[in-house]
Amino acid sequence: MPDPPAPRPGGGRPDKRQAICRAARLVFGREGYTRASVDAIAAESGVAKRTIYNHFADKEDLFRSVAVEGADAVTEAVHVLLERHLRKIVDLEEDLTAFCLERALAVTEFPEHFALVRAIHAEVHRLPPHVLEKWREHGPPSAHRRLAPYLRRIADRGLLDLDDAEKAAARLNSLTQNDVLLRSFHGALPLPPATVEEIVTDGVRAFLRLYAPAPTPRRSRP
Repeated sequence: MPDPPAPRPGGGRPDKRQAICRAARLVFGREGYTRASVDAIAAESGVAKRTIYNHFADKEDLFRSVAVEGADAVTEAVHVLLERHLRKIVDLEEDLTAFCLERALAVTEFPEHFALVRAIHAEVHRLPPHVLEKWREHGPPSAHRRLAPYLRRIADRGLLDLDDAEKAAARLNSLTQNDVLLRSFHGALPLPPATVEEIVTDGVRAFLRLYAPAPTPRRSRP
């Protein structure tokens, strides 16, 4: 039997919506976008299938919503780390390393979201293009944009030499985060903390070598 049309998505009780979203993350993360069904999500959340359609137009709308909300939650967690470590710089290498290390370890704090990310990577060609684009807008590029102003302020103090703060932010993420995500399969097989620390420490040092300010020329004696 085909899924019934949505009566008026967006209505309904907030607690029901939260239960549906939690269940959707679990089911989509476990079964992927294509195989997951609204029936399975309803069973996981303990609500009637009709209740899901009171909140979401269809499976596509539900998937987009939980993917974007999960990405926003991770981005907000990264913002907290930015404020903690990069608002006031005492020792640039030490502060950058502390930020990047906490950020790399944060993948373990959002297991349901990163299970969903693994599903997105596995089914990228099956996802509706506008859903994928919406997730990208709220995912990694958003994190780069959050980091860039902090690097700009650090550069304004003469501690970094960079022309494009967003490119520098993407470079820092690439050097300190990508290897952790790839080698852990986005958190599915968490790396030992010592390995994460080694990756991050080496990445920060490489970043600082790339963006080290030019040495001040020494004055010649008369």
